[in-house]
Amino acid sequence: MKLTLLIALTLISTFGFAQKTKKEIHTGRNSHLEELLDAKKGILTPEEISAFKGLDYFEFNSAYQVTAIFKKDKGPKFEMATSTDRKPIYRRFGTLTFKLDGKNLELEVYQNIRLSKSKEYRDYLFVPFRDKTCGTESYGGGRYLDIEKQKGKLWLIDFNLAYNPYCAYSYRYSCPIPPKANTLKTAINAGEKVPKGH
Repeated sequence: MKLTLLIALTLISTFGFAQKTKKEIHTGRNSHLEELLDAKKGILTPEEISAFKGLDYFEFNSAYQVTAIFKKDKGPKFEMATSTDRKPIYRRFGTLTFKLDGKNLELEVYQNIRLSKSKEYRDYLFVPFRDKTCGTESYGGGRYLDIEKQKGKLWLIDFNLAYNPYCAYSYRYSCPIPPKANTLKTAINAGEKVPKGH
């Protein structure tokens, strides 16, 4: 199994898809840290574990649990750029429009073609994004959200669940780069920050 697929499945099992309470989010964050520091899982090397200073997060904020209008808008398959020369195949599945901090915002939602062929993960959707915290408070390469297909036009998004790609912790990974369309002209002060010590 390729590393990026392992990342996706690990984070799905850690955070899940449903809207979470503050307590559930903190539990998920603790589980994520435990997995990173578990040498048996091999996410980080022993040397990387020894040098690891810890994870850091924005405080939970229910204002970043937003309701968005989903519009299905499937695009053609395309190769998503990554931090290496690997080019995983995705397609745009639709768009999410929402209001945050008084601003009208939009994010494209992507579907991993490989995962879509799996019965267990066919409802898995991927929302990589960048915002004004990137490169300062949050990881410069952008952050990710995992969501599932939801019924109707109103979909829930929880930016408290925004997480870093493994590239934020190790050079060994190949991580999708958020497409230009998913650069938000606002600060998302929720979710994971850059790791401590970075």
